[in-house]
Amino acid sequence: MPTLFDPITVGKFELANRVAMAPLTRMRSDADGVPKDMNVEYYSQRASAGLVVTEGTFPAVTSRGFWGQAGIETAEQAQGWSRVADAVHEKGGVIFMQIMNAGRVSHPELTGGPLPEAPSAIGVDQAVHVPSGKQPMPTPRALETDELPRIKQEFVAAARRAVDAGIDGVEIHGANGYILHEFLAPSSNHRADEYGGSPQNRARFVIEVVRAVAEEIGGQRVGLRISPEHNVQGAIEDDHDDVVATYDALLTGLRGLDLAYLSVLHKDVDGEFVRDLRRDFEGVFYLNSGFSVVTELEEAEHIMSADLADGVVVGREFIANPDLVERWRDGLELNTPDPTTFYVGGPKGYVDYPFAKVAAR
Repeated sequence: MPTLFDPITVGKFELANRVAMAPLTRMRSDADGVPKDMNVEYYSQRASAGLVVTEGTFPAVTSRGFWGQAGIETAEQAQGWSRVADAVHEKGGVIFMQIMNAGRVSHPELTGGPLPEAPSAIGVDQAVHVPSGKQPMPTPRALETDELPRIKQEFVAAARRAVDAGIDGVEIHGANGYILHEFLAPSSNHRADEYGGSPQNRARFVIEVVRAVAEEIGGQRVGLRISPEHNVQGAIEDDHDDVVATYDALLTGLRGLDLAYLSVLHKDVDGEFVRDLRRDFEGVFYLNSGFSVVTELEEAEHIMSADLADGVVVGREFIANPDLVERWRDGLELNTPDPTTFYVGGPKGYVDYPFAKVAAR
């Protein structure tokens, strides 16, 4: 049985280990969404992860979800990411960019003025930090059917721009209550066209987006992140039979694309549903139990030893331990993450966590 520290082929890439760094919101970019020196340092520090997945990156400013989010819409943003990619590659790493349209989980101060867009005009009862302070999220504008090709093309253009900048591949964000998850979840999708109603219809747009991106850059450079039954940010999936049917339709629609991987966040990593997802997906299967629970070494090793997945996605432990793989492999003590620095900007709690070899001196 492979261990966390064994190599693995993911799409076009030979990875040194099976530990993937999760896409982590850190809010360290300026208003222009361009990665700067600090972002380059942050990702290069963590290049020993088998796969580095970037923070959720907006494909168009109208889909931006939080202040300090990096983008992949402009040439300047692409150039910033090119520097990140070069730095990770210099350390021998592989990096995929998570492309994220926030959908209704946004605010006009983030989108440049327009109302956030969503499958249906159903709001989320929560607030978001914007330049003027903490503000409630407005009711979004429901997308018309003839607008969906624009949203799809934004994903496609972002993927092309990322790969052309030197990023190895992209992860399509279909999780955590953002726009693609909003299409999947019946609580946020009340559409009456071919993109709403049945599980097959609700999966349709996600399939179209992933297929279009795979056709543009090649399936072996494309991953998908999903979080069935995670029930965050108003994307409630509380009918298990409907969930099974929806994600079965999704994976059926993705067959034949030769995707690099599927990344699944689910609270019950040992359950039949997760096992069925792995059985039905044709590529590499990554797994973790959720961002409300820290994925520690014990869980990661259990996932591998029980043959629940091909690799494990790890979030917060990578925030505080840029050399996490080496620390886990060698049984070294871990740094403790400081949650007060997760989303505040600046270098503190971002690029100043010590490496084990430095700390031991």
